[in-house]
Amino acid sequence: MKLLCSTFLFALLSCYSYAQGLKVTGKVTDEKGEPLIGASIVEKGTSNGTVADAGGAYSLTVGYSNATLVVTFVGYNKVERDVNGTATQDFALSDATVLSQVTVVGSRNLNRSSTDTPAPVDVIDIREVTTKQGQLDVNQLLQFAAPSFNSNRQTGSDGTDHVDPASLRGLGPDQTLVLINGKRRHQSSLVNLFGSRGRGNTGTDLNAIPAAAIERIEILRDGAAAQYGSDAIAGVINIVLKETAGQLTVNANAGMFKAKYRFDDKQFDGLNYNINANYGVKIAKKGFLNVTADYNSRDHTNRANTVDNESDLARRQYGDPEIRNAAVYYNAKIPVGTNFQVYSFGGLNERRGDAYAWTRFADDDRNIPSVYPNGFDPIITSKIQDRSVALGVRGVWKSWDIDLSNTYGFNKFHFGVKNSLNRSLGERSQTSFDAGGFQLGQNVTNLNVSRYYKTFLQGLNVAFGGEFRTERYKIFAGEEASYRNYDPAFAGGSQGFPGYSPADVTNRSRSNVGVYVDLEADVTKQFLIDVAGRFENYSDFGSTLNGKLGARFKVSEALAFRGSVSTGFRAPSLAQKYFNSTFTNFVNGQPVEVLLANNNSAVTRVLGIPPLKEETSQNASLGVTFTPTSGLSITVDGYYVKVKDRVVLTGQFSDEDEDIGALLKELRVGKAQFFTNALEYTTTKGLDVIIAHTTPLGFGRLSTTVAANFNWMELGPVNTVPKLAGKEDIYFDERERRFVLASAPPSKINLTFDYSVSKFSSMLRFIRFGEIKLANWDYMLDTYSPKIQTDLTLNYKFTKNFSLSIGGSNILNVYPDMSLPALTESGGAWDPVQMGNNGAFFFTRLGFRF
Repeated sequence: MKLLCSTFLFALLSCYSYAQGLKVTGKVTDEKGEPLIGASIVEKGTSNGTVADAGGAYSLTVGYSNATLVVTFVGYNKVERDVNGTATQDFALSDATVLSQVTVVGSRNLNRSSTDTPAPVDVIDIREVTTKQGQLDVNQLLQFAAPSFNSNRQTGSDGTDHVDPASLRGLGPDQTLVLINGKRRHQSSLVNLFGSRGRGNTGTDLNAIPAAAIERIEILRDGAAAQYGSDAIAGVINIVLKETAGQLTVNANAGMFKAKYRFDDKQFDGLNYNINANYGVKIAKKGFLNVTADYNSRDHTNRANTVDNESDLARRQYGDPEIRNAAVYYNAKIPVGTNFQVYSFGGLNERRGDAYAWTRFADDDRNIPSVYPNGFDPIITSKIQDRSVALGVRGVWKSWDIDLSNTYGFNKFHFGVKNSLNRSLGERSQTSFDAGGFQLGQNVTNLNVSRYYKTFLQGLNVAFGGEFRTERYKIFAGEEASYRNYDPAFAGGSQGFPGYSPADVTNRSRSNVGVYVDLEADVTKQFLIDVAGRFENYSDFGSTLNGKLGARFKVSEALAFRGSVSTGFRAPSLAQKYFNSTFTNFVNGQPVEVLLANNNSAVTRVLGIPPLKEETSQNASLGVTFTPTSGLSITVDGYYVKVKDRVVLTGQFSDEDEDIGALLKELRVGKAQFFTNALEYTTTKGLDVIIAHTTPLGFGRLSTTVAANFNWMELGPVNTVPKLAGKEDIYFDERERRFVLASAPPSKINLTFDYSVSKFSSMLRFIRFGEIKLANWDYMLDTYSPKIQTDLTLNYKFTKNFSLSIGGSNILNVYPDMSLPALTESGGAWDPVQMGNNGAFFFTRLGFRF
């Protein structure tokens, strides 16, 4: 593989002396032949572009004769055309109705592109990314495409094994707002517990949305709660669904991991395969219905490793869960007259998962040798149902753009346990259990109104609107044998994951109403300013008012500065307020019953724990964009985020504690923890750097990108209550602090070389993950030193209808540093870290387009 990389680079360099391009000239006009001054002409897949002059004329040298030109102008439909060696290319753009308006997060001005916003916005073309990467789900695609985005594969983390937590800029998964087509997406009903990043958070399950249904993903890397509401402290991810019609796209993907540490002789495992299809039909003249069907399968990996001292082994099975994921999504718009449209989008997703729990060895007190002579490895199963639907009307009335919609989302997580037993039932115990689960429903009614005044200053956009949201959270019980103790001399409940009991059953709801106003003005042709304010009132904790001020100053066409200051908030989720459960944790390899008490439980009342309140934030960012030449662009954005009263999951109080011990013993649990606004504040400082360069090379074009995120977080004092004064080290101990600090590596640097010539393209990428330190059960630090992952993909387009990609992720089979399995939270040689612990992944992909 090293020889292949060396040969590949040598071939590229040897072609450099033959670099050449094709000069393309032409004119951009509207349908009446009037010049479109300032229209954008860009060579697709590069940063090479120009704009039309006062007569609509342009001139652009492209990298090769079969390049594709993309021509855009605000208020007109985009045109893409292959050059095919023709040096003269004229374009006539058709007028765009409301059906063609593009959603760009970060600005409510429909005349604003993502490059003109006063805050940094990444626009990720999913078709381009999926062609060049082996990852099959949205979380992993973004993990390697956007440096500020982080997502972890989990193992030994109960429900989090089945739903990957994800975050922006090192903040919590629930501090990033997710939108679909500009509408708020519901969160998962799962709250992440032990062994996971995003500990104590409830995030959004991005993997419920098939990548094949997505046109692009916009990532706003800036606090935006004043614009979009709760959860937007770290930023906003807007997923834009496909709108194509008259085209069938089918993709088939398959790949496997190469094992490094195994008990058996298998060299490859974790078979991943995916098949998806997307098709759209036209409705009326300018309407459409686009539908996607997707099926993704992922087998177990096993990274239970051989170490010098095999007594340090904690688990016989440790690795990725088995996942079967099926989804159907749609996106539709239907014109109503000339100025209005009815639109709808949504989908269904169902996921089945099997995840390994901790091993019970043959001599374990919780084993029954007559049932399992060699011990057993419990498996936690999941059935996750996720569905959503949005219906709205959008149009223009007396120069006002109006958008009224209603969006409903639902997520249900149902646990099961198999290959297990209830020790207190003895030999008559069953081995499979229904363990119950939880669900979350959310309904959002939203009204947005905006108008652009072209003659006021150099342009003024006025936007205002309101939102009414209701949420309902439920916990439902499992079957009796999954939670009941039938003999106090032994542990009760299903081993691996005790079921939810009737005492855990919860049915809670809340509502909130919000209103906002957003003013965005081009004061001069160089200076833009944006002011936004938002008021929200929640039925369960009260009101909050937040504001934002953003600006961009264009020194020249090549240089601009941008920045913003804002306040923000995040309402504690219903799961954080009302989740309660009793589960089994392993401390130094020994099982301990842990009560996770809700915010209104007997435990929290006795201790005087106050009701949860909202997190508040102060955000500031400052950046520069620089385009010195047509083939080079540089953006640098610094940011500062201070979050006050951060909600976290506390450490575990023992039944030996003088204040809480007697109560815990009465409840027959060894330890207890709960959610609280424990951290007085956290501060996150960081820097995003993106450098993109494109140049002709040989008979093709080489695009080089450096994208990096540098992130530093500090944790403030711990807020305790009088009864727990002096117990700060338990209330929020070193292990919990390290989990928060490890939400993102202190640095992630992505260097990508993308070369294309005629029908052939290739991608070589190096990703460096910075050092992470986690505290183990002995409260010693496990250090995971910096590592570099190498990815390589080759793609060939045989015809316009058929393409083939082959490649590998982490082709040099790099693993994180190893730790002692008995001391890690997960029971494996590694706790979950950003690069993963499965080793090299090799894949192939077939693409069909008709």
